[in-house]
Parts: sequence; C-alpha cells; structure tokens
Amino acid sequence: MAVDDLTRFPDISPTAWEHPTDRAALNALRRIPGFDLVLRKLVGMFGEKAVRLTFKANAVKVGPEQYPWIHERVLRVCDTFDLAEVPEVYVSQTPLVNAGAVGFDNPFIVLNSSTIEILDRDQVEAVIGHEVAHIMSGHAVYRTMLFLLMRFALTRYPLAGVAVRPVLYGLLEWHRRSELSCDRASLLAVQDPDVVMTVLMRLAGGSRGEELDLASFIAQSDEYREDKDTIAGIYKVLAALGTTHPFAVVRVAELRDWIESGEYQAILDGDYRTPTDDEATPYTDDVGDAAAGYAASARRLADEVGSKVSSVAGKVSAAWANERDDTG
Repeated sequence: MAVDDLTRFPDISPTAWEHPTDRAALNALRRIPGFDLVLRKLVGMFGEKAVRLTFKANAVKVGPEQYPWIHERVLRVCDTFDLAEVPEVYVSQTPLVNAGAVGFDNPFIVLNSSTIEILDRDQVEAVIGHEVAHIMSGHAVYRTMLFLLMRFALTRYPLAGVAVRPVLYGLLEWHRRSELSCDRASLLAVQDPDVVMTVLMRLAGGSRGEELDLASFIAQSDEYREDKDTIAGIYKVLAALGTTHPFAVVRVAELRDWIESGEYQAILDGDYRTPTDDEATPYTDDVGDAAAGYAASARRLADEVGSKVSSVAGKVSAAWANERDDTG
C-alpha cells in the first residue's frame, strides 16, 4: 500500500488495539506473589546496559546506511501510530524466524535475519508494527523479564528457579495473550489483512522458495473458529508446554474475529481510544471489562499457582539469598 493511502492514527492509545485477555492476564500477573520482587531482582542483576549489550553485541543497527529500506518502514510505522520517539532497530544473524522488543528504560527492536529472508518488505513492515505496538503498550519490560528468566535465572540460579516458576508461568500466559493484541496493531500498521495473515502463515510453515496458499491456511483456521472449546483446550496445552506464542492458526482466527466484529474498521474510521480516554476510564474498570473475556483460564491459572505455591515472595527472597551466599 502506498504511503499516501495509509490511514494515520493521531494520538491513538495502545488500549485501542489491546486484546481484552491481554489486559486481564497482565493484571493477574502483577498479582502473583513475589512478582515485584522478581522484577526488582532481575533489573538489579542485569540492568539496562547489560540487556542492551546482550542483544546488540552481535547485530547490525538499522539506519539510513544500514538496511535503509527497513529504516524507512520503521519511520512509516511510527508515523502511522503517531509515535514521536522512534525506537532503535537491530538485525541479528540467526536461523530462528522471530523478532522482539526488549529493554527496561529504552526498549529497542531486534529482527532476526531469517525473518527478513522469508518475508517480503510489506510483511516485514507488519512485523515492525507488531513490535512497535509491544513498546507502545509497555510490554517490553515484561518480555525482557521473561527472556532473562528463561535464558539466565533458571539456569544460573536453579534454587531461585523453583521459587520463581509461578512468575514464569504467569509471564508465559500473559505473553501469549499479548501477541493477540500486537497482531491487531500489525494490521493497523499495514492495513491489509492478507499481509498480516501471510506473515503468520510463513512463521508457521517457513516457505523458503516455496509457494504457500493463504486461502488454504485460512481454511485451517476455520475449524478453530468454529469450536471455541478447542481453542480453550489449545491454551491449556500451551500452558503445559511453556510456549511463548499461540499457534499461528489460532492467531489468524483471533484476528479474523476482530476484523468481523467491526472494531478494526471503526479504528480506521477514526473511532479509537486516546490517552485522554484512558485517563477518563480508570484502569481497574478496564480490567473489569476485560476479565469477562479472560474468565475461566485466568481463574484456572491462579488456582493452579495458588495450590502449588505458598508464600512465594518469601521463597524467592530466600532462594536468591542462598544462591548469592553459595556463589559469593
């Protein structure tokens, strides 16, 4: 789509695209005993500088001279979302098709090299829109927390790993829901459903040099749309497996539901929430509305965590203290 054809969203709030279960899951996550303590420990242990070096040490910074076409797409997405502070973007050499927005104080985006190899430029722009939305929604700090727990804390500090496992499961549950939010933002960034759904298809099936048929992939998603109990069951499986993302066909089904609800078109028509609207609606009220969509799975998660863990905050503190004494 030509630049002039894109609809801009002046002063849009991230709550305009956030999936109700995303907000509810994040609220539930913050209520897990020991969550704040784990976050403080991770920030203190690694810090912004260490996180940035971890991701940037083996990557190329995107700019007017390096990957200029990606730089142009980043600027375009930020203009569409009326985001004045353009995040830094890096391309990192890795065979895993993925991207991420990370950081504590100044989040940045990392695009895996395989992602830009299997996607065309419009599809890469959709990925950028997805990651910019994570930053605008304030997700980056929690995504970074999840990465650190999975990559470092659970391996370097095994005793602490046992204590923080409820926090990890809570983060994974929320992260899967947050992906649904940012798929919506991805669509708002490129304003072409086929582009976003093709991205999800290619993420699922690879397709280096292979022709894939979007209509067939959409047909795959129909069986999930027609059976909501199946989708609920899938989320239970995902929780058990500890995966970070919903299955691609489920994401396509959720995106199509959002389009057909009329909410996507309403935003295109200029009917969307702004920061002023957010101030007028207390966050607790928003979460109350969101809880209706989250309901059963959120309660199950809380019940499972609560039945297995008592006084998690104390365990986290004690475990980290023991590890520090043992390694000090």
